[in-house]
Amino acid sequence: MSTRESAPEEREPAVPINIVRGDATAEEIAAVVAVVAEHYVTEHAEAVADEPQRSAWALSQRALREPLRRELGWNRTPC
Repeated sequence: MSTRESAPEEREPAVPINIVRGDATAEEIAAVVAVVAEHYVTEHAEAVADEPQRSAWALSQRALREPLRRELGWNRTPC
């Protein structure tokens, strides 16, 4: 692997930055990108998904039965 390539798990999708007013310098853009990237990493590390709550109905329902085997005839022997 060359120095230009990075592993797929390290590569993040590019996000376009549009400056709609004013004339930002390269240092200002770099500062904004650094702050937003750090905030994103922190938020991503602390994010936790809640476990879905199962209702009493969902807990009591039985699993579905297997589909009928059509190759077996009425007397359960192969045709």
